[in-house]
Amino acid sequence: MSTNRVVTVVQDEDNVIAEVCNLIQSISKKAIERDDVFKIGLSGGSLTKFLSIGLPKIDTDWSKWRLFFCDERVVPLESADSTYGIYKNALLGVLPLTEHQFVKIDPHLPAEEAAKDYIQKMAVHFPPDSLPRFHLLLLGMGPDGHTCSLFPGHRVCEETSVWVAPITNAPKPPPSRITFTFPVVNNAENCVFAVTGATKAEIVKVLRFIQI
Repeated sequence: MSTNRVVTVVQDEDNVIAEVCNLIQSISKKAIERDDVFKIGLSGGSLTKFLSIGLPKIDTDWSKWRLFFCDERVVPLESADSTYGIYKNALLGVLPLTEHQFVKIDPHLPAEEAAKDYIQKMAVHFPPDSLPRFHLLLLGMGPDGHTCSLFPGHRVCEETSVWVAPITNAPKPPPSRITFTFPVVNNAENCVFAVTGATKAEIVKVLRFIQI
């Protein structure tokens, strides 16, 4: 699959938010015009702050959005560690979205079963017998270069047989998680990494030349 990588450097966090949300607005408009739906994968971390500030300013048909999670911590949805919980508190009631538009994990299951359950929930939204193809994945990056919960050196990085993989020994807390695998990430129409801070500059310089 051909790639078109662009690294955009902006002055400050406000400009990062504006740049990311302008891309979301453009991509969502094209997706809805073509497919009558916009399928987006969300990440946690600083992206939750960026989107809570920027999304209320964009022009889109919110009823067409279907929101998934690129990775998620297997914790109660009301936990401060739940990525869905953070977005729910930040966006529901602010944007015209409903809980049903979020495709979320079952936190009552162990990680392995939660990953299988999430695959089944995702499958409803994509053609059968093919990799999910998201219109957009919003991704962050750790100082070690990890994205989603795909930590360098972890065996989950080698997983290619499933869409979503469980992790029970993540190198940062909480240890129990589920994550999209690299085949799903690489199959997305668009991947946007929102990265801030000098500590991540060098890893971005390296990764721009590497196929994820």
